[in-house]
Amino acid sequence: MKNILLVAALIAGASWSTAQELYGEATYFSKGTMDKSWMEGNRDITPEQRKRFEENLKKASEKTFVLKFNRNESLWQEEVALAAPGQGGGWGNWMGSSMGGDKYKDLTTNTFTEQRDMMGKTFLIKDDLPQLDWQITGETRKIGNYTAIKATAVKKNDDLDMSALRRRRGDDSKKKEEDGETKLTDMFEKDENTTVTAWFTPEIPVQHGPADYNGLPGLILEVSANGTTMLCTKIVLNPEKKEKIEAATKGDKITLEEYNTTFTKKMEEMQERFRGRGGRGRN
Repeated sequence: MKNILLVAALIAGASWSTAQELYGEATYFSKGTMDKSWMEGNRDITPEQRKRFEENLKKASEKTFVLKFNRNESLWQEEVALAAPGQGGGWGNWMGSSMGGDKYKDLTTNTFTEQRDMMGKTFLIKDDLPQLDWQITGETRKIGNYTAIKATAVKKNDDLDMSALRRRRGDDSKKKEEDGETKLTDMFEKDENTTVTAWFTPEIPVQHGPADYNGLPGLILEVSANGTTMLCTKIVLNPEKKEKIEAATKGDKITLEEYNTTFTKKMEEMQERFRGRGGRGRN
């Protein structure tokens, strides 16, 4: 019965898609959990620094995004609230702009373009979209006013996906350098792959979804992976005012792998400078 309903929904969606041009805006709320155990017993982190880290992690794990889409293109943007006077900039904003920006996706070429800033330099990441082998289960549920169908896939974790990181277990002494300090790669580890669970609706017949997810026969309304869930809370279809969907053009062109390597190197350099300013010699 579920398979029959699925086929019927797909046919209905296809009929709807040929009847009119499609433009939509979907709002998503993203919430996740991050491993903070690495701060326990870390002598390089003061109580004040820990408090700031926890505040920044909370901000990083609770965000609102808008996905603007037509039939073949989409633009994923974070809704950023204005900071209070004196609260702009800082480590949290630097991390946010370095690890994520407006993401343009073109399904006709299966590519994406994303602009990111790192230490005052603008990069333009251009690369192929990840292609997931989705398995449609046929299980259904309601999300808002839409009937959603469950699908799962296995995804390779991105090198900079903080939600995939966790503190290394076992004998930490084996990870020490000769001077008694640890590298970032000594402190954390991550699984190579993760299982993704998505819920899509054929009632909106586009293959778009939040972040870099795509490829299902209907808009993805919810997706969960690595303890983070992105849930669609509002959809507006064919409004009178339609925003332009286009890729950023400014920045040094770079692949995602090249950008991740550059970012990791900069983080290790920052760690070394932090140690030089007083990280050594603490008891």
